[in-house]
Amino acid sequence: MTRLAVTAICRDLGAHFPIFGFSHEPDVVVALAEAGGFGVLGLAREMPHEIPQIIERIEARLAGKPYGIDLMLPANVPRAADIDDVRTQIPPEHRAFVEGLRVRFGLREPTRPSFFTTQVRTEALFDAQIEAVLASNARAVATAIGIRPDLIARARAAGKYTLSLVGTTRHAHKALELGVDALVAQGCDAGGHTGTIGTFSLVPQIVALARGKPVLAAGGIGTGAQIAASLAMGAQGAWLGTLWLAAAENHTPPALLERLIHAQSGDTLITRAHSGKPCRVVRSAWIDAWHEAGAPGPLPLPLQQALTGADFSAMHEYDDANLIYEAAGQSVFAITRPTTVAAQMATLIEEANAAFDALQRALN
Repeated sequence: MTRLAVTAICRDLGAHFPIFGFSHEPDVVVALAEAGGFGVLGLAREMPHEIPQIIERIEARLAGKPYGIDLMLPANVPRAADIDDVRTQIPPEHRAFVEGLRVRFGLREPTRPSFFTTQVRTEALFDAQIEAVLASNARAVATAIGIRPDLIARARAAGKYTLSLVGTTRHAHKALELGVDALVAQGCDAGGHTGTIGTFSLVPQIVALARGKPVLAAGGIGTGAQIAASLAMGAQGAWLGTLWLAAAENHTPPALLERLIHAQSGDTLITRAHSGKPCRVVRSAWIDAWHEAGAPGPLPLPLQQALTGADFSAMHEYDDANLIYEAAGQSVFAITRPTTVAAQMATLIEEANAAFDALQRALN
């Protein structure tokens, strides 16, 4: 008998299992929906004019199955800015350091335009992303790094379920005051932009603070036993991101996939070198270089992205085995081989049920 069953948030969102998957890849989100989970598409890296087409294509494939969209809305960014203008603000010593890294590692310039080579995060960019998301049929809208009262109000008025990723009780208080429907308690184990409190310490605090509103556990979760533990702590599900990087549907560059397969939790670290904000990534020679003695401190967002965005794109375009990295959480230990979303979901459900059985035996 299946014991990993629907929770209240699953019923609200139309998921069959309390497994929520974040991914930048539409193929992963579609596969999660088909396997009974709830996929959340990250659109923080997409150019505004591309978002409507991306949404149209994924909704056609989902054929009515529910999904969510996640946006990153950090504060203290320019109202409007051109990437070339932002680059003129980069200190000469940082320019020289990065140029030295390019020479040292033999890193070529990218040939394909991308968000990281053409855009910087601005309020104008966020406005365009928000309008596209609100016009979509996404069942849920999640916000990470920053929360906007107008977005929450407009999303709820449009009948969309709202979630806010929080890393502290202070963040949770603010989100609840704005009326979000659910909280995602993201511990520092998580990949991407994250805080300083571990998942097992954070989740119980957020559950208590939420006063009955649904909470999802996030950060370092890559096994079914961890999903079962999340439910035991009072969460109504688990939010996973890193694990899907091993799925064929993610189209992970081969060198990056190899790095992830061989990485352990200790091979990730929180750094400002990626964006200017604390971000957990899997280490590479590029990231290590930013932590060497004599390296300049990373610049604040959006300057750091303007400085190194083209290099990040180049690593991925050329699949550079020495330099390539990506946002990845401590759950990287659960990546052991190439796989598929369907296989991952089946394993997570089996492991969660086995954990429930083991707990029941221990209590008898």
